[in-house]
Amino acid sequence: MQKKNLYYQSTRGGNKKVLSAEAIIKGIANDGGLFVPITIPRLNQDFNKIKGIDYKTLAYIVMKEFFTDYHKDELMYCINQAYDKKFDTEFIAPLAKKMGVYFLELFYGPTLAFKDMALSILPHFLKKAAQKLKLHKEIVILTATSGDTGKAALQGFADVEGTKIIVFFPCQGVSKIQERQMLTQEGENTFVIGIRGNFDDAQKGVKEIFEDIEFNKKIAEKNYIFSSANSINIGRLVPQIVYYFYAYLSMLGRGEIKKGEKINIAVPTGNFGDILAAYYAKEMGLSVNKLICASNENKVLADFFHTGIYDKRRELVATISPSMDILVSSNLERLLWDISDKDAKKVKELMNSLRNKGFYQIDSVMKGRLKNFYGGFASQEECRQSIKEVFDESKYLIDPHTAVAFSVYKKYVKETQDKTKTVIVATASPFKFTKSVMESIDNRYKEFDDFELIKKMSYLAQIPIPKAVRDIKNKPIRHKIVCRKEEMKAKIAEILK
Repeated sequence: MQKKNLYYQSTRGGNKKVLSAEAIIKGIANDGGLFVPITIPRLNQDFNKIKGIDYKTLAYIVMKEFFTDYHKDELMYCINQAYDKKFDTEFIAPLAKKMGVYFLELFYGPTLAFKDMALSILPHFLKKAAQKLKLHKEIVILTATSGDTGKAALQGFADVEGTKIIVFFPCQGVSKIQERQMLTQEGENTFVIGIRGNFDDAQKGVKEIFEDIEFNKKIAEKNYIFSSANSINIGRLVPQIVYYFYAYLSMLGRGEIKKGEKINIAVPTGNFGDILAAYYAKEMGLSVNKLICASNENKVLADFFHTGIYDKRRELVATISPSMDILVSSNLERLLWDISDKDAKKVKELMNSLRNKGFYQIDSVMKGRLKNFYGGFASQEECRQSIKEVFDESKYLIDPHTAVAFSVYKKYVKETQDKTKTVIVATASPFKFTKSVMESIDNRYKEFDDFELIKKMSYLAQIPIPKAVRDIKNKPIRHKIVCRKEEMKAKIAEILK
């Protein structure tokens, strides 16, 4: 019997239902909403029978439920191209048991961050989608980054035929190593632009360009089409669901849990994409007790889960976990659609309120449906303490984002006494944030710069320097454009001539 197709629609209405190929190509719906699956499919698998399977096979089992318009050979091609020798570990997403929790290590890809898990496969999804839709336009990827998405997207799309990628990042809002990773990116089709502003400025600018009908028409006349590599693209979000199932099956295979036993998942998040993928995994049938949403000092999400009010009217704090320095969490819109009984009119009202007033408040029914989540935040001092505590007690290094999750997890346990086994998502390698990590462990490292500390970190932790940052200080700077948010459109026009 042929499987029924799964369709996608906009969170803000629009009667048009589209298949995954069109949703992936567009990135964002015409009305500014995000594409969501009309129903979240269930994963009907006996976990005991699949607990030993490899990452690629599991990726196919999960993704075929969402991308029903891709044939098996098309999906497997994309998966095989993505999860290959570019990852520095046989297991793609290994699980390290330390400090009584399970760190899901998602940083063995070419850019040392969890974004590689999805951005290694997205270019292949896009190319296949363009073929399926018989598009003969060049795809221009527009992406705003708070640090990790940019490099991972640049790496994934570099020299991919039929594409160009333009990445915008906040000049003062990323680590020195993150910045150098982007500015030294090779590839004739790659463009990196610094924004005088913060991540929210860059993200808002990109969204406005997607929604500018006249500008998009002009671009189309030049034989280009815009798409996105941010987690607003459903083709970026779905691959992230896979590693939550993989973590669970790993624990099952090791005898750490029994079939059906619930786990907690703690996720450091700013744009809400990674934890939304965990929520989708739960909705697909993964045995999850609590989703622990960990914020840094910007804590707009932590406040939302406590009060039901999302309020961006605050100063953005520049922290040592820069990839989470975000006040507008784009992917939360997808959760709002789900907890409002898929009421697109309601979602549109909330998003308009956020844009026009700077805040919105959900009703008591919607707030009641957030019971699967726990929201908390960690200060920078708590984050530093966690880095030091974990290293002192287990000789295990965690980066500042993972430390936020560990800190919030500890607060959750203290508050609830919940003893459920917990997976903490380790989103980036400590080698991307050498200064913050090493200074947290010992003050004497303050005198060294980010690049000098790469070797010192390797020596201290007795782990080899990852290939991605081995010679990064000596690589030539290739991208030097800096502009104001208001100039983003003009810079794109220049690049596309």
